[in-house]
Amino acid sequence: MASESNRLAVRAYETAEKLLRHNRANLVKRSKVTPRWLDGGERFWYAVDTEEGKRFVLVDPEAGTRRDAFDHVRLAARLAEASGQEVSARALPFSAIALSGGAAGGTAYDMVEFDAFGPHWRCSLETYLCEKSEAAPPGNPLEVVAPDGRHAVYRSGHNLRVRLPDGLGERALTSDGTPDQDYGANPDALMYSTLLTRLGLPHMPPAVAWSPDSTRILTHRTDLRGVRRTHLLRSAPTDGGPPETLSLRSAHPGDDRLPLAEFVVIDVVTGSLVRARAEPVPMPLLSPIFSRWAWWAPDGSAVYYLSTSRDARTLSLNRLDPESGAVRTVMSETGATRVEPSQRQLGRPMVRVLSGGDEVLWYSQRDGWGHLYLCAAESGKPITQVTSGPWAVQEIVHVDEERRVVFFTAAGLVEEDPYRRSVCRADLDGSGFARITDDELDHVITVPPGGRYFVDSASTTGTPPVITVRAWDGRVLVELERADVTGLRATGWSPPERIRTTAADGRTEIYGLLYRPHDFDPERRYPVVDTPYGLPTDTRVSPSFDPGAYGYEAEALAALGFVVVAIDGRGSPGRSKSFHDVSYGDLGDAAGLSDHVAALRELAGTRPWMDLGRVGVTGMSGGGFAAVRALLKYPEMFSVAVAESGMHDFRFVDLGLAEPYHGPVAEADYVAASNVELADRLQGRLLLVHGGLDDRVSPHLTLRLAERLIRADKDFDLLIVPDADHIYCGYEHHVTRRRWDFLVRHLLGVEPPAGYRLSPVPIDMEALAGFFG
Repeated sequence: MASESNRLAVRAYETAEKLLRHNRANLVKRSKVTPRWLDGGERFWYAVDTEEGKRFVLVDPEAGTRRDAFDHVRLAARLAEASGQEVSARALPFSAIALSGGAAGGTAYDMVEFDAFGPHWRCSLETYLCEKSEAAPPGNPLEVVAPDGRHAVYRSGHNLRVRLPDGLGERALTSDGTPDQDYGANPDALMYSTLLTRLGLPHMPPAVAWSPDSTRILTHRTDLRGVRRTHLLRSAPTDGGPPETLSLRSAHPGDDRLPLAEFVVIDVVTGSLVRARAEPVPMPLLSPIFSRWAWWAPDGSAVYYLSTSRDARTLSLNRLDPESGAVRTVMSETGATRVEPSQRQLGRPMVRVLSGGDEVLWYSQRDGWGHLYLCAAESGKPITQVTSGPWAVQEIVHVDEERRVVFFTAAGLVEEDPYRRSVCRADLDGSGFARITDDELDHVITVPPGGRYFVDSASTTGTPPVITVRAWDGRVLVELERADVTGLRATGWSPPERIRTTAADGRTEIYGLLYRPHDFDPERRYPVVDTPYGLPTDTRVSPSFDPGAYGYEAEALAALGFVVVAIDGRGSPGRSKSFHDVSYGDLGDAAGLSDHVAALRELAGTRPWMDLGRVGVTGMSGGGFAAVRALLKYPEMFSVAVAESGMHDFRFVDLGLAEPYHGPVAEADYVAASNVELADRLQGRLLLVHGGLDDRVSPHLTLRLAERLIRADKDFDLLIVPDADHIYCGYEHHVTRRRWDFLVRHLLGVEPPAGYRLSPVPIDMEALAGFFG
């Protein structure tokens, strides 16, 4: 039994737990604004956690006003009277409101509605009399409602049905759907995911895009015939019955068959169905409707969709006539490596059809960066290059066709940090470029319907957000919030240091973050933990104050006493095309691990408190692959690894995560990208973790590696969480503790706090939304 002197203080785990994503919001007040649009975007409300509790705020940008949406104290008192329940103005028992009775242009609203204690309530904003009221039926998460709210489409078996207005019932839209030809379905790993089952949902809502006039839908029949099946075992069904086998269709690199989308336009009024007269679109990962690769023209006269070749080296824009089903290719671009419509795999495509279909605003990396081109729809040839320079457009946020101006965010314009995003403008003729936010901050913006203004959250990794509403000339119309990080600092947290080092090639600058351990003493020496993300689909480090999906764990590990680093090495997106393409054909080093090694050595050269004799690495999914890869390829640097949900052999992952980034099987060396083939190199301490029902990255990938490690007679630890999904929903607290315990024992050299258990993690719907794309 370990002595108390050889145990980590329980305070370290308590603090680390406070810094996890689901708890950190309690430490940072006023840091986020999620606008809920009113009057077509002219005004909005939002809810915010403040020092006085949750507040509901009403904003009128044109008037430049921000005020409470209602008197919280009066409403609490009257609601308590009407309901017979205790109601605190600091914690009103609802999270959403509906305001009514006010006209656009500044007139105050006179009624607020909400759900509380079961009933629906309507409260007068003159008298604050609260009365129970009939509410509109709650939204069904499995339905897709028309813009006018009169129809809703949902799935029935493998077909689609529509709910009719005015209580007139429902009717079938399709009748020939089968398990292999499934209408409105995503690929199996998302459509029928084990995570949805855990949330009580049988499947995702249908992939449906409504026409602007609410009369037709765009959908697709998902062709899964002949697609490879992967089998999972549900060991402990919730009904207590015997184990169940789950079978999912998922194509691997080199497979002949992959999921296809056959586009269909259905008139929900007449029931007529028009099939696209074109080849189906490959969709190995996500429906083109869910990924926003397919959309209606604003006037409903056409459907546009993007398609890509199997090798991802040709990207095409297509026009579908919803009346006849005729399809023509508007324009295409072909490159030596993948051609993408955005910087990141799940980013919104930067393609806009303008001038009633005569012009296309097209994103391309053809000049080595990421820029916008105005092209003629007839020929597909560029009319002009709208943006240019050694920087990269990140997102189109608004196009003002009348003024012939595009507004966008771009990275690479801030000298201090090439990942920080600036809001910019340019005329469509290539002139008039300007930075609207001409500062050194990172800007995350939200644009209302109609694009009258934008909500701007400005921050850096070390500068808390200031959130404002701005006009398109950059003027601040009204300030909304300034983040309060008093609670965060009280834990011992300090802002991470933005680091710039040299890559392994000796010349390329790479960037990352360094987190100092809590109670930092420069006279001590601390073990180091690297936290990579191992796919070229996204960056590891968020340039804003919000650390992003991969960043919360880094802050927690710093509270345990580690120096933590996060690095975007060569091969990751967000900068130049050549920087990203370093990983093409080399998924085995997509995390830029050689750059991580070079960075750690450079950093330790000026920071003697970094102990390079004790370096660990941890990651999940692509990061799980990278963690094992680091341990096997660079044992002179890394001695401890925790790898969760790792895709350890790219020969057997989803085709869409491999072929676009590694190349076709006939051209690329997939053996070289396999951790399994390097298993006999293991020298350090390794903990492998995987969910038994992981339908994103099958558990067989970790078990395949484990089998090879055993065959090589290597010692390692293995944790299979039998009925867990890819992100361990419902099991996060256990997996997190096991990760911390392993790193504490083998890097800090002490025992974890005796008997410490983390609290179960509540379901984070924001994180799940990102998980489902």
